[in-house]
Amino acid sequence: MHAWHGKMLLVDLSKSSVRTEALDRNTLAAWIGGRGLGVHLIRDFITLDPYDPSMPLIFAVGPLCGTPAAASSRMSVVSRSPLTGTIGESSVGGSFPQALKSAGYDCVIVSGAANKPVYLEIIDGTATIRDAGELWGKGCIATNAALEASGFVACIGPAGEQRVRFANIMVGGMNSAGRGGLGAVMGSKNLKALVVKGSKKPTVADPAGFKKAQEDVMRLLRASPVVLGEMGLGAYGTATLVDIVEQRRMAPTENFRKTFFSESRAYSGPALTRDYGAKKHGCIGCPIQCKKITSCGRPMPEYETLSHFGALNANSDAESIVKANLLCNDLGMDTITTASTFAAFGEARGQFLSPDEIIAMVQKTAAREGDGDALAEGSMRYCRSINRPELSMSVKGMELPAYDPRGSYGMALAYCTSTRGGCHLRAYPISQEILRKPVAVDRFSFDGKARMIKIAEDANAVVDSLAVCAFALLGASLEEYAHVFAAITGMSFTGQGLMKLGEQMVLTERQYNVMNGFTEQDDYLPERFYNEAGSSGGGIDVPAIDRKRFTEELQRYYRIRSSSPREV
Repeated sequence: MHAWHGKMLLVDLSKSSVRTEALDRNTLAAWIGGRGLGVHLIRDFITLDPYDPSMPLIFAVGPLCGTPAAASSRMSVVSRSPLTGTIGESSVGGSFPQALKSAGYDCVIVSGAANKPVYLEIIDGTATIRDAGELWGKGCIATNAALEASGFVACIGPAGEQRVRFANIMVGGMNSAGRGGLGAVMGSKNLKALVVKGSKKPTVADPAGFKKAQEDVMRLLRASPVVLGEMGLGAYGTATLVDIVEQRRMAPTENFRKTFFSESRAYSGPALTRDYGAKKHGCIGCPIQCKKITSCGRPMPEYETLSHFGALNANSDAESIVKANLLCNDLGMDTITTASTFAAFGEARGQFLSPDEIIAMVQKTAAREGDGDALAEGSMRYCRSINRPELSMSVKGMELPAYDPRGSYGMALAYCTSTRGGCHLRAYPISQEILRKPVAVDRFSFDGKARMIKIAEDANAVVDSLAVCAFALLGASLEEYAHVFAAITGMSFTGQGLMKLGEQMVLTERQYNVMNGFTEQDDYLPERFYNEAGSSGGGIDVPAIDRKRFTEELQRYYRIRSSSPREV
């Protein structure tokens, strides 16, 4: 079998057992790998409580992983989210996914719960459960340092151990399976880390065809100003978005009360390069190298982190944002939900946290100490606990990222139809509405957005399953990657055929959410966005969203998707 190994590792921590099972070619052809494969394999368990020992935690790589395909060292982690109760899936890059593929597996399924802290070591097809007592309580930096001599590491920090509902899984100290709290699921299993290494490379069915397809992808990436231009992702990382979003008056500010923060340039891409000597870094084999590190090797924050620890919390102190990012990475927490929950806390008390208070509250939240214990539940549960539910800027319990929906109507719809809650990555209409790729559309209109979001959701499901970095699709398209996929597997795939597979994946995720009680009422934004205007100025009017027009487009989405929240 080309591209895939056709094997999955099943680990039962309750029984301290490991075994290998075959993955048949038909299953792999239908669900591809990564997100799609994980979503398929969790079918029989999706209604379990996220902390039920029987709930699987799945690590799944894609068929392109381990090959020279551009931007393909990625995997999906899949379970049920303890933050939202929806399907939980998070895509992550780095060297770990390629090492997992080289260890001989297409996916690892972890179930059960160990009676003491353990870590899982997978070396060239041999899996061993090892004691992690000395690692429990340590941060991700120390855990990675203790284990990296044996292989590449994915681990949780103290937040995961404490079941902070938005705990992440850190991969290699810099990459994060961040959203939805899957680190808390890992912590509930007493699983501190996975360590992987191997030499089992996947084979390519058509080397000549692959070379041609890869050249086409690379040509388009090099031609893309957004990806590899002088102000693009390769130059400044996602921090390049700080100025772009601010200029369009759609930067969430003061817990989404405003959409403009005049001091955001303190943490823009050029400012970070000037003040911290930020230089390129990134996933193994990726031509984009979108990560940025300081001259002394510290990872720099991504756009969402910069904006949410910045504007969303009325904070212009760049150093506190850099420190908060480092702490969240070490303690193991999703920066978007952390910062958004802090913003809700700040609005509730009538004063946003100071830079020093932000740093202290990150530590308290990870340890569940003082106010941090309530904040560790996420903004939805926290705001309900203080009888201020309207202050949680979330959809289905997942906090909204750093694109105010009043400035991007496609994003307004995408936040609500996303199967994992308020997420920008399920469709990413910012590509069309702000970056104007592949074509520009009116960001203040709902016309055509239902179809646009449906198509993007299907495409991104495939991208997460291949698994390829979404940034590559800002240059190349799914059609080019279909040629790459076909050459690697030796199977007949087209872009349109892959879209059909993506459609089935999204419908399956929607079905899971219906099974867990989600309805149409969960597909709406917080009332603030329908009742309060944004920060107009600079020739840009940012009105409140017309709820009637939003509802019309949502209903159109259901018809195009051929589904409803109640019946799929």
